Amino acid sequence: MATTVYKSISQTVQEKWGWFMLLGIVFLIGGFFAIAMPLVSSIAVGIFLAAVLVVAGIFQIWQAFSVQSWTGFIWQLLIGIIMLIGGIAIYMSPATGSIALTLVIAAVFIAKGVFQIVLGFRLRPHDGWGWILAAGIVALLVGVMILSQYPFSGLWVPGTLAGISLLFTGWSYIALGLAAKRIA
Repeated sequence: MATTVYKSISQTVQEKWGWFMLLGIVFLIGGFFAIAMPLVSSIAVGIFLAAVLVVAGIFQIWQAFSVQSWTGFIWQLLIGIIMLIGGIAIYMSPATGSIALTLVIAAVFIAKGVFQIVLGFRLRPHDGWGWILAAGIVALLVGVMILSQYPFSGLWVPGTLAGISLLFTGWSYIALGLAAKRIA
């Protein structure tokens, strides 16, 4: 049965390779714009985050009231209120939200880098340990660079990272479409 599903997916991609190419091009264009206008795209990321937090906060509050007899009621209610207020605050000042988000991004890169460096040394002398170590060093350096420019990095980091992600997504769809075209 797995083969049947696989064939239908392959056949679909082969038949619609042009649409995958078009989708990839749209992602590439979006990525280029996000990187070319990092402040605008960072604010857009902030507004999107605000909307997600508002919706999630409302659902969390609703869910808390739907299970009032549960011992975690008050905690769920507080989490929902915090998410709702945070979403509204970010929506009211998306640049400030982008700056706060950048602090989290820098911390994640630094933590990821430290743990990857430790993992790289623990994997030594196995093949590939150097790549893990190198990835950790790069992540650590990126986090430190973002942090060293904080809070100004908050005006460009979220949008630039979103743009890079869009570029890679675009190239992946284009590669998928080109591969499917060759097979078709």
